[in-house]
Amino acid sequence: MSGSSPHVVFENVQKTYDGRSLVVQNLNLTIEKGEFLSLLGPSGSGKTTTLMMLAGFETPTAGRILLAGTDITHTPPHKRNFGMVFQNYALFPHMTVAQNIAYPLTVRRVPKAQQEQRVRRALDMVQMCSMWDRYPAQLSGGQQQRVALARALVFDPQLVLMDEPLGALDKQLREHMQIELKALHRQLGITFVYVTHDQSEALTMSDRVAVFHEGVIQQIDRVERLYETPVNRFVAGFVGDNTTLDGTVERIDSHGLCIVRLGHGVTLRGININAAAPGDRVQCSVRPERLRVVGDADAIADNLVSVELLDVIYFGDHLRLRCQMPGQRELSVKLPLREHAGWCSGQSLRLHVPPEYLRVYR
Repeated sequence: MSGSSPHVVFENVQKTYDGRSLVVQNLNLTIEKGEFLSLLGPSGSGKTTTLMMLAGFETPTAGRILLAGTDITHTPPHKRNFGMVFQNYALFPHMTVAQNIAYPLTVRRVPKAQQEQRVRRALDMVQMCSMWDRYPAQLSGGQQQRVALARALVFDPQLVLMDEPLGALDKQLREHMQIELKALHRQLGITFVYVTHDQSEALTMSDRVAVFHEGVIQQIDRVERLYETPVNRFVAGFVGDNTTLDGTVERIDSHGLCIVRLGHGVTLRGININAAAPGDRVQCSVRPERLRVVGDADAIADNLVSVELLDVIYFGDHLRLRCQMPGQRELSVKLPLREHAGWCSGQSLRLHVPPEYLRVYR
């Protein structure tokens, strides 16, 4: 990313369709030139509406959108010079691959000689040069997705906007295309804004992720910070796997850590994220891979919980332990394969919850 002035700015943007409920609320968002930003959230969270306002297909009810310092709030879509890729690809079935890709150039009245050169360059970007004369019906889903991407890139757009473009692909192809998209972004240096409800997809590809919920960005951050340091319960639960324990704050220690009582005499220390006070009901959150199974020989005396092992699930690259603790939701523990110790269902285990990774939310 450039580190210079923001490429796109949303200033106090709101959107309502019925005049009562806000689909997007007081959105203030900056997008840097050349970054890959994902808008992540469940259905109805406001992420797609935000993308459609940036594309020009929706107009904000209030606020404004700036591109390189210029107000584009009411600029029509065809004058924004943005590439768009949709989930259904929107390819013309009666046109060849080359004709589909050339269409934006034809609309912009680019001379034929230049069109051929640009189309070949775009096909080369997505490794589709040998299929220029095929029709969409002769292509696989992944190939159609590449053609749609080439069409979005062929006219050198200022931004490429993508609305769940991999949603129709099977899991293996989707994961392959995620890697290819990220590599293409690095190669071209164009600003990508990507909408998805798939948190693993957002973490895989993005420089930053904006997590939406009920029309509000809950957190916008680099992927590693978003995963390791979620700012509230919603982000912790929506981004990545999460193991939670409910309890009551007993006290705050001299280091500012919460001492949380879970019941049955069990207490845990964790990071006090949003100013929980003694007596508050709280949720303790930890990533499953941070939990450790400890034996009698381990010299660990605190932040331990006793659980019953319900099941051991083999995932190929890791193990998942399903565990139960009285009065709590089911716990998940993620372990490397080498740590399999021949556990069986019904066995009692002790888990260590590292206080530096336990986040306490009001």
